[in-house]
Amino acid sequence: MSVEEIDTLVIGAGQAGIAISEHLGSRGVPHLVLEKNRIAENWRSARWDSLVANGPAWHDRFPNMDFTAHGPDDFVPKEQVADYFVAYAEKIGAPIRCGVEVTSVIQQADRFRVETSDGVIHAVNVVSATGAFQRPIMPSVVPAEAGIMQIHSHAYRNPSQMPEGAVLVVGAGSSGTQIAEELLRSGRKVYLSIGPHDRPPRRYRGRDFVWWLGALGIWDLKVPAPNTEHVTIAVSGAYGGNTVDFRRLAARGMNLLGRAGTYDNGILHFAPDLADNIARGDANYLSLLDRADDYAAKNGLDLPEEPEAREMLLDPESMTNPTLSLNLADAGITAIIWATGYAQDFGWIEADAFDDKGRPIHERGVSKVPGLYFLGLPWLSRRASSFIWGVWHDADHLASRIAEQRQPGARAASAG
Repeated sequence: MSVEEIDTLVIGAGQAGIAISEHLGSRGVPHLVLEKNRIAENWRSARWDSLVANGPAWHDRFPNMDFTAHGPDDFVPKEQVADYFVAYAEKIGAPIRCGVEVTSVIQQADRFRVETSDGVIHAVNVVSATGAFQRPIMPSVVPAEAGIMQIHSHAYRNPSQMPEGAVLVVGAGSSGTQIAEELLRSGRKVYLSIGPHDRPPRRYRGRDFVWWLGALGIWDLKVPAPNTEHVTIAVSGAYGGNTVDFRRLAARGMNLLGRAGTYDNGILHFAPDLADNIARGDANYLSLLDRADDYAAKNGLDLPEEPEAREMLLDPESMTNPTLSLNLADAGITAIIWATGYAQDFGWIEADAFDDKGRPIHERGVSKVPGLYFLGLPWLSRRASSFIWGVWHDADHLASRIAEQRQPGARAASAG
């Protein structure tokens, strides 16, 4: 059987794969992008039906193409985000081969053996651009024999998918909060388990919070300390984009709970941390307002003041008298949605490039294995790395490194 030879192989044709294809192409680096499904498939089939981008159209894009069918402050629906990447790939002539799954990448002496559903490829360079959402984390807290439907947010589509009855959503980041609110709007009784989180304002003083993150330098933050890479952010572009407010959701009938704990005999227990978690989210919210006010004052920005942004509703009873144990049957709960995030999964890469927890060892996406690169991961180089515009800039850096290593003698000198 013949073996295909390629200089640089990119695995994944989502935002990361398309971004680096553009930068590799502009540098004249021969490359191929493999995608096991369709371009930007996760936006279409691994998200709920009503999802919109979490940032406005002026922000959640690549620098060289706008969302022509939307105003700059619109939050673009997921299908049209996917369409955007398809159009972008066509615009740059990205060499993408869809319907080809990579089953293994094996490090060899001077190249990588890449086994795929369409045959074997030898590549000098491999870029893993499979994104931040690789393996859904599904806690095994409530046993299957409890007779309750349990799915990860990855598999949630719309309220009609749920059986009749109340729904418990575990996790109050962007996904969990948006799903819980959609269920509440549909007339369902909803319980929401809330852990530690950041809760930025959607807009403040006429600017979206993503604008403030840029102005305040927050997008450029590096990982502050080991094991602090993950930050749960409660933010939403749904319904035109509004600041997430758990007190307001409670006032509309949502039942708020602390972090989910153990389960026994039909009863799910919760930590007594709801008020503390919301208080810390409030502190994060107010801190950003303070920093924004200071920035506006120091830079003489003519932005309307917004004192009402600091006003908060009274704490609901769920905070002052928290529920610590819940009999799921008595509460009428027939379904649990675990909005509990994702884990990285690089078991298909056979190379000495990972730590004892299976995480890539890298510097700005450049691994310790010559020719192996990672792109699209959270905090790859800074906080913005896993976002659309952030991955575009990381891709530029990696493409530059790959182009440099193609110079005669560059790899040997690097290895020495």
